[in-house]
Amino acid sequence: MLYATSADGTRIAFDQVGHGPPVIIVGGAFSTSDAGAPLADALKDAGFQAVTVDRRARGESSDTSPYSPQREVEDLTAVLNAVGGDAVVLGHSSGAMLALLAAAEGAPISHLFLSEPPFRFGEGEPSDDLPDRLQSLVDSGNPADAVTTFQREGIGLSEPFIEQIRSSPMFGALVPLAQSTVYDARLSQAVSTPTTAMAEVSVPVTILRGTTTYPVIMDATEKLAKRMPHAVLVTVPESHDHSPDPSGTVREIRRRIPVQ
Repeated sequence: MLYATSADGTRIAFDQVGHGPPVIIVGGAFSTSDAGAPLADALKDAGFQAVTVDRRARGESSDTSPYSPQREVEDLTAVLNAVGGDAVVLGHSSGAMLALLAAAEGAPISHLFLSEPPFRFGEGEPSDDLPDRLQSLVDSGNPADAVTTFQREGIGLSEPFIEQIRSSPMFGALVPLAQSTVYDARLSQAVSTPTTAMAEVSVPVTILRGTTTYPVIMDATEKLAKRMPHAVLVTVPESHDHSPDPSGTVREIRRRIPVQ
């Protein structure tokens, strides 16, 4: 692991594989840098340098209070600067929301790939007090309940699916990420409807979605494409169930980013 120091002193961990134009992968809820490894390997094989990131309060990264979306923008900017700046950024889910916000605030991004960003545009929004309730659960020593509450109210998973996850071996890896659910909830609340500055970013933007994904994602990508007339909306047939397929995603990146 390598480390970049954010403006508030938070240590942000990232990993690099391959050589070539850098592509920074910013994951969504519950994801650490490990989740981006299959995509990173596909990028490496295609001639890129792939950078996977542990967002703050995840994996090997540290954390500093109080949280704000702007601090996560500073985190991403620190990683961009560490790899030379002016890099391609691929954000998935809430990571796509963060990437677009960072571009609007001047982060050195050369091309944005927004993979299934869950913008709600004011429809079906979680309760305004969700971030505070999640923080209360974490502070009171109930991180597992924070995880399931975020899955239920922040993501909209069904009760049977939540119970299936809670009783599976994977749940143990989610519990240490409970603090990050507070941050994802606050980020999503702050930019659920993209600002004018976000919609008018000057860098090229490609919006990616799978053929089969959540209805809220289908709606979000359609609305975002209309709000950003200079953006290109691309369907990746291999991607499904809110999971970006590595080979299909890299194919679309290669079509737009030259590799020597």
